[in-house]
Amino acid sequence: MVFGAVLFAPTPDGLTPEGQRALAVVSLAVVLWTTEVVPIAVTGLASVLLLLLLGAVPSTSDGLYGFAQPVTYFLVGILTLGLAVHQSGLAQRMAAHIIRLAGGSPRMLYMQMLVSFAALTFALPSASNRGAILVHIYEEVMDRWNIAREAPLNKAVMLAMGSLNRLGSTALLAGGITPVVASSLVGGFSWTRWFVMMAPPFYLMLAIGGAILFLMYRSGFSASREPAGGDLLPGPITFPEMKAGMITLGTALLWFTDFAHGLPPAVPALIAMTVILMPGIGLLTWREFERDLGWSNFFVIATSLSLAHALASSGAARWSAELLVGLVAGVVDYPVLLLLVLGAASAAVRMVMTNISGYLAFLIPVAMSTGESLGFNPLVFGLAVVVVGDALVYYPANATASVFIFQRANIGAPEVFRFGVVMTVVAIAVMLLVSLVYWNWLGEGLTV
Repeated sequence: MVFGAVLFAPTPDGLTPEGQRALAVVSLAVVLWTTEVVPIAVTGLASVLLLLLLGAVPSTSDGLYGFAQPVTYFLVGILTLGLAVHQSGLAQRMAAHIIRLAGGSPRMLYMQMLVSFAALTFALPSASNRGAILVHIYEEVMDRWNIAREAPLNKAVMLAMGSLNRLGSTALLAGGITPVVASSLVGGFSWTRWFVMMAPPFYLMLAIGGAILFLMYRSGFSASREPAGGDLLPGPITFPEMKAGMITLGTALLWFTDFAHGLPPAVPALIAMTVILMPGIGLLTWREFERDLGWSNFFVIATSLSLAHALASSGAARWSAELLVGLVAGVVDYPVLLLLVLGAASAAVRMVMTNISGYLAFLIPVAMSTGESLGFNPLVFGLAVVVVGDALVYYPANATASVFIFQRANIGAPEVFRFGVVMTVVAIAVMLLVSLVYWNWLGEGLTV
C-alpha cells in the first residue's frame, strides 16, 4: 500500500519521475525491513530488482552500485576476523576473563561492556570491528552462564552492542565512516578539535541509552550468576589463539595508522581475511567460511547502499532537501524550535536512508546551507545532524554494520524499532539541551 501510494501519486513539482520511483522503492524497503515479513536480505534484493525494472536508475551498474563499494567487502573482512577469533578459542579465553572481572554480576558485566565501547575505540576505532569481535565473546559469556538468546540479559547486551556501540566510535575522528565523512562535509577538523566537540554529547548518549536498556530489561540483571562447570580459568594459550591475536592486533594497527600509509579500511580487512583463509597458515577452512559467515549481511549492506545511491542519482535527495528548507523557514524566529524541527527531519531522513554516509552526504549540506541562509552558524546545524542521525537505529538494516548482531541474538525488528524511538528522544534532547550549550561555551554558538 505504501509502495503504491508513493508510486502512483501525482508527481510533485520539482521531483523527477525517476525520483518518485526511487522514493517508492525505498518506502517499500523501509516498511519491509521494519516489519521483517520477509527476510531482510530478500527485501534488499527485491528492492534493487524493482529499481531496475521500474527505471528508477539509468543502468544496471547503478542499480548494483552497492555491490561494488569497498565498505561491503570491508564488512565481509571483519566478519571473517570475528569468526576466526571465535573459532581459535581466543573469544572463549577473553570471555573467561570478563566473567572473572564481573564477579558473577550481570550488572558489572553490562557496565564493563558499555565502558568498553568508548575505551576500545582507541585500539579498534570502527564499531563494526569491535562488534564483530565482541559479539562472539559475549555469546560465550552467555553460554557459560546458561543464558538463553531470548533472555532479557542477552537482549540488553546485544541491543546495546548493535545500537549503542557506534556512539563510542563517532567521538573519535578516526572512528570509522561517520566522523570521516561528517568532518569533511562540515569543514576541516583536527583529531583533537573533533574529540573535544563531539565526545561529550556522544558519550552522554551512550550512558543514557545504556541506562534505558538496563531499565527496559531489568529482570535479566536481578540474579548473580556462576559460570557453568569448573572451566572458568583458561589453560595455557594455544597457537591458534596466538595467531588470532596477532592477526587482530596487526589489522587494528593498520586501521589506526591509516594516516601514515593511506590504505582504505577495506584493505586491512581483506588482508586479514586472506591470511585467515590461507591453507596451512590460516585459521578457517573455506567450507567453514562459507557455512558460518552469515551471508545475508553482505546482501543487506550492498542493497542499502544501492538504494541510497538511487535517491541521489534520481534527484529524489535534492527534492527532499528543498522540501526541508521550506519546512524550517517558517520557524526562523525561534532558533530552538528551528533545531527541533531539524532534529525531527533528521530522524525521518535517517529512517529512510539506511546508509549513514548517504544520510550525511545528503543532509549535512542541506542543513548547513539552511542555517547560513537564515543567519545562523552553519557548523552547529551540520553537527546537529550528526548527533541526531548517528544515534538512531530503527530496524536491523538501518545499522548495516550491526545487522549480524541482531540476527545472532534473535532480536526482532519491533524491539529494535522501540529502542530506536526512545533514542530519537534522547538524541534530540541531548542536541538541544547539552550540545548547543557546550558548543557555545567552546565558541561555536548558534548565532554567527
